[in-house]
Order: sequence, then C-alpha cells, then structure tokens
Amino acid sequence: MVSKRVARCGPELASPGGVEAQTCVLNEGVDVWARTYYRNATGRELDAFLTLMAPGGRTVQVRCAVPAQDEPGTCETPRERGAGTVAAYTGVAEFAGADEAGSTPLLLRAGSNTADREGS
Repeated sequence: MVSKRVARCGPELASPGGVEAQTCVLNEGVDVWARTYYRNATGRELDAFLTLMAPGGRTVQVRCAVPAQDEPGTCETPRERGAGTVAAYTGVAEFAGADEAGSTPLLLRAGSNTADREGS
C-alpha cells in the first residue's frame, strides 16, 4: 500500500526586496515535516530559518543558507513521527540578510496557514 502525501500550504508571498516564498506542512504515512519553496533575487546570500510547530508546543527549527541566485530552491525540516492531523501543525519560514551594520533584518516571513482547513 502506497501512502498518500498531503500538503497544507500557505500563500505564495514576495518581498519588495526580491525574496519569494511559500511554506507547506507535509504529511506522508506517519511522517510530518515542513518545507519552504523560495527564490532569492536580492543579489546576496540570505539565511532562512524554517520552524515546524507541533501540537503541545513542540518545535523543530533548521537554518538553511539561501544562495544569491534567482533559481528556485527548497529548505525542509527533518521528518518527524506525527501526532494528530496535518492541520494541527504549522510551518513558518523567515528570510533574513545581514546589512553593513551587522544586523539581520527580516525580509520575508511565510507561513503554512491557509484560509481553508483542507490539505491539497
């Protein structure tokens, strides 16, 4: 028997600075994980922090380097054994870049929240 993959994705978002992203929570069998799809047209390398929030306050976070190229890429958390439905999980990706002062301004935040409660 083949497990069906379910994806619960938020909207595709774009920042004025050139970052585009969409974040999803995926479920296949007993596994649940978060993935963000991105494109970085800023001309500089960025950091992405992707967080999977599970029921009961448990979180998993990964940091991904986002190359300075206008090519599509992905970042994902490790797969975890799920507890509950995929709708009980939330994924959030935050894209930041360093400026000359050494600060890391947030350029874009993309979440898996969606108006409908169904997976796609």
